[in-house]
Amino acid sequence: MTDVMTPEQRSRCMAAIKGKDTKPEMIVRKYLFSRGLRFRVQVRKLPGTPDIVLPKYRTIIFVNGCFWHGHEGCRYFRLPQSNVDFWRNKIQRNISRDTRNESELKSLGWRVIRVWECAIKTISERDEYLRSLYRTIVNPVESYEANDNIASVPIAAESEPTYSFHKNA
Repeated sequence: MTDVMTPEQRSRCMAAIKGKDTKPEMIVRKYLFSRGLRFRVQVRKLPGTPDIVLPKYRTIIFVNGCFWHGHEGCRYFRLPQSNVDFWRNKIQRNISRDTRNESELKSLGWRVIRVWECAIKTISERDEYLRSLYRTIVNPVESYEANDNIASVPIAAESEPTYSFHKNA
């Protein structure tokens, strides 16, 4: 099947997609801020330039678009019917990069939480998910036991992190 847009139209369309300060990011950030949490955004000194960094809780949040990060089983992730090999490779590279960045961050002592666009897309699902996210951040052990798919809590035997978060980072 061929694309319904010309290459120029498709290029303009793809170039208009934001990489930061997206609507899902803003929803999460506004909720966390309204609950009194303070954070940094787009910290380039950390692997993967995390969307939200909560130094007090040693927690990092990535707000991922289901398409761009290959959210398996999600109704919003579907490969385009044109240029399939390009998109399959592109999404796979994104997934590999995400996995590598998450591993590096965990080795530095950070907890990594991945928020998927679909979890906060509709208002009915959003409220409960954001409350759960907040509980996971402020009380990681209790929230981990209740909902282990939101966050992974470091094991007590893990070594102390070697990375320190500087105020002017």
